[in-house]
Amino acid sequence: MKTTKILPLFLLFVVAACSSVRVNSDYDKQVDFAAYKTYAFHKTGIDKAEISDLDKKRILRSIDETMTAKGFTKSDNSDLLISFFTKEREEVNVNQFNAGWGYGWGWGWNPYLWGGNTSVSRHTEGTLYIDIIDAKKKELIWQGEGEGVLTKDTHKKDEVIKEFVTKILEQYPPQKK
Repeated sequence: MKTTKILPLFLLFVVAACSSVRVNSDYDKQVDFAAYKTYAFHKTGIDKAEISDLDKKRILRSIDETMTAKGFTKSDNSDLLISFFTKEREEVNVNQFNAGWGYGWGWGWNPYLWGGNTSVSRHTEGTLYIDIIDAKKKELIWQGEGEGVLTKDTHKKDEVIKEFVTKILEQYPPQKK
């Protein structure tokens, strides 16, 4: 009986731990987020993002879907302006296995005897920042950040970008404590 109660909780933790996007957000504690109902994209901010136009479209589409699902309406005369920018860097991991057993030139030094292995792996780590700006005051009121591994596989780009945007915007609007 206890296992049936604990199993769903355990599965929730496993699924949450498998998320490849790490997110964080910050916001102006003086702002009443309940007053905002409409949004638009801040074109000049988005134009400065140094990514391909196709990736920009993917991000914009994902933001549209997520904001609409949250009950916001896209409008020309909006309460909020949404902008984003990105950063990326190459990660290189070098691992050595069986490179030595003991001290100095002792056991394991001879690669023919013990088979020392070195492996090198590379991947691109990316960060997506989503800024939400008060349209009337022209002030940043919320910023979300998502960091994770990017893919070069064009078939998976939509999924990866959607995961980034969804995970970041899960934290908007912030819950006052």
